[in-house]
Amino acid sequence: MGTGASKNSDCSHGGREGQLYVALKMENFNVRGDLIPHVYGSVPITGSWDSAKALSMARESASSWELSFVVPHNHETLDFKFLLKPKFSSGPCVVEEGKSRLLTGGSLEEGDSRPALFKVSGDEEVLEFRVFIKVDILSPFDLAASWRSYQENIEPSRVRGIPDVSINVASEMGVENGSPSTLELDLEHYVVPAPSPITGAVYAANLAATPRSLSSRNFSKYDASTGGSYGLSKAGGYSNSCKDMDNFVADPPKLLQVPGMVESKSVDTFSPVPKQDGQLGLFVDRGVGSPRLVKSASAGTFTFDLKLDSETKGMPAAAGAVAAAAVADQMLGPKEDSRLAIVLVGLPARGKTFTAAKLTRYLRWLGHETKHFNVGKYRRLKLGTNQSADFFRGDNPEGMEARNEVAALAMDDMIAWMQEGGQVGIFDATNCSRNRRNMLMKMSEGKCKIIFLETICNDERIIERNIRLKIQQSPDYAEEPDFEAGMRDFKERLANYEKVYEPVEEGSYIKMIDMTSGQGGQIQVNNIGGYLPGRIVFFLVNTHLTPRPILLTRHGESRSNVRGRIGGDAVLSEAGELYAKKLANFVEKRLKSERTASIWTSTLQRTILTASPIVGFPKIQWRALEEINAGVCDGMTYEEIKKNMPEEYESRKKDKLRYRYPRGESYLDVIQRLEPVIIELERQRAPVVVISHQAVLRALYAYFADRPLKEVPHIEVPLHTIIEIQMGVTGVQEKRYKLMD
Repeated sequence: MGTGASKNSDCSHGGREGQLYVALKMENFNVRGDLIPHVYGSVPITGSWDSAKALSMARESASSWELSFVVPHNHETLDFKFLLKPKFSSGPCVVEEGKSRLLTGGSLEEGDSRPALFKVSGDEEVLEFRVFIKVDILSPFDLAASWRSYQENIEPSRVRGIPDVSINVASEMGVENGSPSTLELDLEHYVVPAPSPITGAVYAANLAATPRSLSSRNFSKYDASTGGSYGLSKAGGYSNSCKDMDNFVADPPKLLQVPGMVESKSVDTFSPVPKQDGQLGLFVDRGVGSPRLVKSASAGTFTFDLKLDSETKGMPAAAGAVAAAAVADQMLGPKEDSRLAIVLVGLPARGKTFTAAKLTRYLRWLGHETKHFNVGKYRRLKLGTNQSADFFRGDNPEGMEARNEVAALAMDDMIAWMQEGGQVGIFDATNCSRNRRNMLMKMSEGKCKIIFLETICNDERIIERNIRLKIQQSPDYAEEPDFEAGMRDFKERLANYEKVYEPVEEGSYIKMIDMTSGQGGQIQVNNIGGYLPGRIVFFLVNTHLTPRPILLTRHGESRSNVRGRIGGDAVLSEAGELYAKKLANFVEKRLKSERTASIWTSTLQRTILTASPIVGFPKIQWRALEEINAGVCDGMTYEEIKKNMPEEYESRKKDKLRYRYPRGESYLDVIQRLEPVIIELERQRAPVVVISHQAVLRALYAYFADRPLKEVPHIEVPLHTIIEIQMGVTGVQEKRYKLMD
């Protein structure tokens, strides 16, 4: 059995120019688990008819396997067969019955799509597999990358057969450079400065939106408009009473209709796209470089507007389900449903502000325009930081009026921001009384949908811990030198709130009851529907404040890294293998007391090989952690893409966030498939080491660091460096360790 070579170097198959892309699939619903389907045959499948060199087919499901490959231009005739190899032994292979299958000029010989029959035990047992063979003749540009990747990774994978979840308990770490002393090195020896450190120790409320309604006012206790002082003394009295609240609430700013701007009804934003005659100007941008849909006012149908503008802000900068949900809400729901206000409710020291900050970070990462409005920040800017516990008494009318005033100012700012394009506002305050909540609902009528998020905690240890953190971090006690005095004042403030507290029973609400510890608890929902509220509930169910580190690192240097090629499934270079040993030493020392930690990798062998020297921890493989799919550019260098596909190169350069490789992915696609990983990282109570790829780690890091989506493709994640993210009640902190140059 041989191979006929094409005499035409340009590879003209049946009169059509191009190369062959062959996809093979086998299916058997009664399969024996110890026999793995393989393929072997003439060049270029294995280069010989040696069954020892047969290529393993990848499991697609419990009953099917697949293998795809490219035939180079000088092989337009190809013959091959299927065989079964034992998975757990070195027993003999079972070759399919009958003649070999022949592929000539892109077409199968008659009958070569027949089932594959295997005689496993003499003549007594015959296994039958359904066979599907698909052959495409495509352009060399489309397939050059795939073929190059195949040629460079022809050696059998060194990690095949490893289960999705494995755990090593044997000590096989070995020593580096003949010395075990590396385990004794001080980890601080490897610390390097982070390019943009995460502000973890900062009081979370200070990271909330800066009050705009107070920007033209005097931030001191003296209000020039009245000539009076509104700061309270420790005795709790005003030197001048507050005026009626309506006189202090700023009108929501009016949006200027700039010529050439088109309103997007879904989020009430404006896009710099010329409005055409006969159109309502409804532009929907999926955020991945696709054409926008334009609804005609006369016909009521959708047409394509092929003029793309990367600056358009018609939809959240997200992909897939997020964009689809936005379209559905905009087409089917009331106008205010496209703008959502999450109004926190709860006693002080119940984790409201930390929950608000985490939810804000999550929604921003998914691509929703989200902003955190903290009423305490408004109060401190307008009234100062010296209010005593008496200011928060329910029977103090002046204090009640002042607190309602700043709440109304914050609500007005949030609504104005939504009218300018914001989608989700997080309104962070105690909102303990039904009267306060009714005021907020009245202010939001016809402008946004309100969902109350009530946090309830009955664990006295957690409450005590939160109170201590409050005294240490809150600006309210920055000028109080006596810690115990601050504790007494805050507990008195808390008692004042408890006297007037009314649990939420009205409207749409989510109740989180004893959820902060991550050890059970209860969540109640009422009148919650829609994609985004559902995602919020799912996130809150899985979040907690248990401190634990998350270590992010790229795989060790691979052979593709050395060659400058993207994608592929290459093995590690010598430097990459050395990093794997150093990483194992690092993890052993850093997590030596954390035996419940776990190691997460992608299913690509360069991450699995990087993790292999680490012992004693469960190892879990995630397909979601695989590198961004470069499609037809897989295996190419950026210089080759620039030379052979200049339009693609320029499109990617213009907008790396939204650019999608042909038959591949964009960064927005990566973010969407990483959402389950984020949820699981939030749910974990033990440390996690994530060994993945540059684009994936950029997206994960952007979540923890709360970086804007547009910055994701440019975040620095160097090789052979560990990024430690410390998650806890004080927020998120970062430290970087560079183990190798």
